[in-house]
Amino acid sequence: MFAQKLETAERLVQSATEALLRAGAILPSEVDGAATAIYATDAAGVLTYFNAACIGLAGRKPAAGQDRWCVTWKLYTEDGEMLPHDRCPMAVAIRERRRVRGLAAIAERPDGTRRGFLACPTPLVDASSAFVGAVNALVELSFVELAAFHQDQAEKCHRLAMAVNDTFTIETMLRLAREFEAKARCYRALHA
Repeated sequence: MFAQKLETAERLVQSATEALLRAGAILPSEVDGAATAIYATDAAGVLTYFNAACIGLAGRKPAAGQDRWCVTWKLYTEDGEMLPHDRCPMAVAIRERRRVRGLAAIAERPDGTRRGFLACPTPLVDASSAFVGAVNALVELSFVELAAFHQDQAEKCHRLAMAVNDTFTIETMLRLAREFEAKARCYRALHA
């Protein structure tokens, strides 16, 4: 299920990216009506478009032309630390002009409820190679799904550590496995 959600998000980001790069293009109904939250910004990170799923995830209607970097009200890291919007995955993608994948965050809605998600921000570059903005898909995942994702990553790190003979690599993989396991525990606690 998790992999299917990510594949759908990637396909939607691609559709939105292609449509936005066509002059005057209207986003395809596939993006507009998607269950995955999709939004776009200009090169400065100012929100230019969002679909209805963004409202559902964020628990509020984002303000196009005003909100910057993100559609959510408040953001937190996986460790529960406040994540300023100017340091969110979309802000990183815009500042560094690169795709960002695999970063999870927690959105707090105005009513205090929280939702976990993975962000998939992708820079928009026009035909003349000028950076013009970015598109992001927020793949909403339950805390159970996020715990399972991190536990799976920890297991992959353990397997890699067992497959190599390099002390540095073994130590690095075991450290990463412990970090993934700690995140999995945090998500399981949030679900409880």
